[in-house]
Amino acid sequence: MTGFASSLSTIWRLAIPYFRSEDRWAGRLLLSALIATELSLVGITVLLNQWYNTFYNSLQERNWDVFIAQLLYYCLLAAAATVLQVYQLYLNQWLQIRWRRWMTKVYLSHWLERATHYRMQLLGDAADNPDQRIAEDIRLFIERALAIGVGLLSAIVTLASFVVILWALSAAAPLNLFGTAIAIPGYLVWAALIYAIVGTALTHLIGWPLVQLNFNQQRYEADFRYNLVRVRENSEQIALLTGETAESDRLLARFGKVAANWHLIMSRQKRLTFFTTAYNRFALVFPFIVVSPAYFAGSMQLGGLVQTAGAFGSVQTALSFFVTVYRDLAEWRAVIERLDGFDRSIAIARASAPSPPLPQDDVVPSIATKAGLTIGGLSVHLPNGAPLVATEDLFIEAGERALVTGPSGCGKSTFFRAIAGLWPFGTGTVKVPRGAKLMMLPQRPYFPVDSLEAAVSYPSEPGEFLPERMAQVLESVGLPALAQRLSDEVHWNQVLSLGEQQRLGIARAILQAPDYLFLDEATASLDEASEAKLYLLLQELLPRTTIVSIGHRSTLFAFHDRHLKLSPEGGYHHIREAVLGRGINEKLADS
Repeated sequence: MTGFASSLSTIWRLAIPYFRSEDRWAGRLLLSALIATELSLVGITVLLNQWYNTFYNSLQERNWDVFIAQLLYYCLLAAAATVLQVYQLYLNQWLQIRWRRWMTKVYLSHWLERATHYRMQLLGDAADNPDQRIAEDIRLFIERALAIGVGLLSAIVTLASFVVILWALSAAAPLNLFGTAIAIPGYLVWAALIYAIVGTALTHLIGWPLVQLNFNQQRYEADFRYNLVRVRENSEQIALLTGETAESDRLLARFGKVAANWHLIMSRQKRLTFFTTAYNRFALVFPFIVVSPAYFAGSMQLGGLVQTAGAFGSVQTALSFFVTVYRDLAEWRAVIERLDGFDRSIAIARASAPSPPLPQDDVVPSIATKAGLTIGGLSVHLPNGAPLVATEDLFIEAGERALVTGPSGCGKSTFFRAIAGLWPFGTGTVKVPRGAKLMMLPQRPYFPVDSLEAAVSYPSEPGEFLPERMAQVLESVGLPALAQRLSDEVHWNQVLSLGEQQRLGIARAILQAPDYLFLDEATASLDEASEAKLYLLLQELLPRTTIVSIGHRSTLFAFHDRHLKLSPEGGYHHIREAVLGRGINEKLADS
């Protein structure tokens, strides 16, 4: 019961926000219409139960006029039921897509805002495959919620409607055993209740492991799909290393988990299906077994027998609701657990975000008049708590160029992540002037699978920059051939070489014109002459932008005013400063 109450609480927490959202009136109206159609269908079922009595009595009495009248009445009920069932499906699907659209938007917002998706990975994200949880689990949650919720409502209303009918029929046709009438008030209701309780208990006993098995199946399926996508995304490197055999073995191993867990589901569902099928088959004749003594004793006519059997079947079916939907319930429970785990993982990642976030637009009053980047006592750790990078108070003036160097693995990139507010492990403050725009350019830039215009404009929307301006910038960074392909839609990270991607990243920075630009070996794949030209271009087109670079080449000193070197000391790599000669190295510039 504790688990049941916990599941109900989780379902409520997942479902109710939509019906309180900005789309609440449309959602409530569709849900009300869906409920109304279901209640109408239950009403038609009650009318059909009464129709059984009159119709079959007309057959027994050979009454032609009543027989024809009842056929016409049945056609009317059947037509109404058909219309209701069609619109029930239509309204259900309409509500599903509205609800799913809203939940998808909310989950994407929570997952993506303030780099939560990145922190979830850093924290050892317990919610595996976020893509599957957003794309698949939300859909399944809504589908099962409506199917099971409406089905449960129908079962409750059906039970309430037919218990009254069945109780009255029990009094009209008392139990008759061996020629003796036994007065047991509502004996038909009690027989249906006992049958349903036994069936539900045995169904749960057989089927409860399906919850965890379905949870695992969704995880293994998502892992397999994710690794297939990784092979597609890295096909060039796999081909260059002739790693097809290794990838095939790895993918087959992943699929082996899918198949092994599927066999466990098959075995468990076989047992469950064996029982539920037998249970439902026997339920067809069970009411006749219970009622037949009264019929053969002459206590009721044929119509009464059929009506009683129908009412008994309706009560028994309503009471056996959980037997009927048990497999769907098991899958739904697994989906609920996955979405709940995803919510918890997002909450943990959001709680780990710096508060306020590091690149905030608030300024300490004592430096409010200064235009620059202020870093106060920053200490950066690894996720396991090991010290990584530390610096005393550091101030980089607006428009200044600073070069960060140090041995590989000393934490230079992590230092940048901390400045960006992405790295949650550490202490200290980073402040920039109000409204300042920061931009991080990594060694391997990201481009969405979209038009070249969208790829270069990212994260701005396409159309933010004039095509003529974009073509001019592409030519200036050494990509004149791409200037004519702004409308082409391809996978740019696969089509372009890493050097071309880095040139495209510089073009993006020039278009965005940030106040603070951080280059994490963003030109490392280019030759020194090309790198020099790009740095000269940045100085020319972004004269007011503060640039902080990470690099290993000595030629980069010519394009920076300050040198920040990470040196190991006391477990940390401390940042030591050195002032470089201002201006650029003319010889390098000429080359």
